[in-house]
Parts: sequence; structure tokens; C-alpha cells
Amino acid sequence: MRILSTIDVLARFGKALADPTRAAVLLQLKDGPAFPSDLAESIGVSRQILSNHLACLRDCGLVAAEPAGRRVRYELADAKLAHALDDLLGTILTVDTICGCAEPAHDQDTTTGPFASAGVRS
Repeated sequence: MRILSTIDVLARFGKALADPTRAAVLLQLKDGPAFPSDLAESIGVSRQILSNHLACLRDCGLVAAEPAGRRVRYELADAKLAHALDDLLGTILTVDTICGCAEPAHDQDTTTGPFASAGVRS
């Protein structure tokens, strides 16, 4: 296991938040542990898509898988992440309708899809 620089830590967090599905998973897990099938249903994605996103979040060190009998439950890897997400959500940002970032995903309407169920608006 290697120790990451602060820039690497922020880059991993940014990578996780850059995708609406991963952001929705983190927001759901902010409220407590959940099983993948429940996450997939509440976010509105297939279990396979959710599995891929959970793998990414595990690789980034943001979520942990905990055995629960024959199932696996996911939770935030550290309680401080819930506070960080709350702090980010509490920050008021004024943004242009269209983001100048290189990735087209930033231009999405967040009044529908994974962010809508999490109560996040652009």
C-alpha cells in the first residue's frame, strides 16, 4: 500500500464525483450503508453498471465492501467523507449553464437522472 499525495487524493475524489452515477452512489452511501441491488434500484441503473462504478469507487478508496451474510454491503470508507460531501453540497456556486470543461458529461441536465433523486441541482 502506498501513501498518496494530497493532489492524488483530490484527483481520486474528483474522478469519483465527475461521473453522475458515482456521485449518486456516494450521496446515497452518505446516508448509510446499502446493498448493491438497493443502490441500483434507487439510482436507476442496472446492477452491472452499478458494479462497475462500485469497483471504481473501491479502487479510489472511497467505499468499502463489508460482508453481510451471503451478501455484500457497501459503505463510505471513512465517515469523514460524509462530512466532506455535506460541505461540498453546502457550498453555493454560481456557474455558467454550459461548463467549459473538456468532458461533455459536465453539460448534463441534473434535474433528472441520478442527481435528481439525490436532491442536487445545477
